Amino acid sequence: MSYLEPSEFVTKMVDAGESKIFMSKKDTLIRAFMAGAILALAAVFAITVATKTGSPLLGAVLFPVGFIMLYLMKFDLLTGVFTLVPLALLDKRPGVDVKQVLRNWGLVFLGNLGGALMVAFGMAFILTYGFDTDGGVIAAKVSHIGEARTLGYQSHGTGGWFTIFIRGMLCNWMVSMGVVGAMISTSATGKMMAMWMPIMLFFYMGFEHSIVNMFLFPFSMIMGGNFTFMDYLVWNELPTVMGNLVGGFVLVGLPLYYTHVKTSPKRNA
Repeated sequence: MSYLEPSEFVTKMVDAGESKIFMSKKDTLIRAFMAGAILALAAVFAITVATKTGSPLLGAVLFPVGFIMLYLMKFDLLTGVFTLVPLALLDKRPGVDVKQVLRNWGLVFLGNLGGALMVAFGMAFILTYGFDTDGGVIAAKVSHIGEARTLGYQSHGTGGWFTIFIRGMLCNWMVSMGVVGAMISTSATGKMMAMWMPIMLFFYMGFEHSIVNMFLFPFSMIMGGNFTFMDYLVWNELPTVMGNLVGGFVLVGLPLYYTHVKTSPKRNA
């Protein structure tokens, strides 16, 4: 595959962030909606594979197909814009300010949520034949996941909340490495290989991804998960979003920007 040096692709990261800021509201919402829907389908696919085969590793190996599809179509996830969009502000691109960054994040959040909810209700309808029967083993598995990753964290109090935050941070460290990794190569095959590894890692390790959770927890509630919307919001989505922001921007965007764009003078020999 054709390989680009970091000094080349980090500039592309800043350009991508600027481009996303000035994208129209319609395009931003549609691209975010499609990204949320595709990632949700990938999540239920991976859970189905893991449940039916008894191999969580196989589910993790196959989950990245969703991320790869949405990335190649240039659809946008909140986790990705957390990393790329602030770089345009940091680089002082013309017309870019904090308000524009927050606008982009808000639109992408809404689009991702809409796509994830569409798949959640669609899969619930399919599994229950129009809510005429129970959802079987998949519904039971998803309900258990929803309860464990809300009430399970809640039972540990403050320590549980920060556990979700750190898992969200580690998640978007890896997801953003996938986003950035795709810029290393100019070939589709090279991009897919670079994306596959970190996405597989985050999924298998059970890290928290805000967009996957926008699908997983509403789906779990529909399927009979014994927790409330506020349980989901306080004990999963909010700390996950904040962790995703820190992981993507602080652990990926900033180090690359400050060591490959805003480099310091070299030391004297």
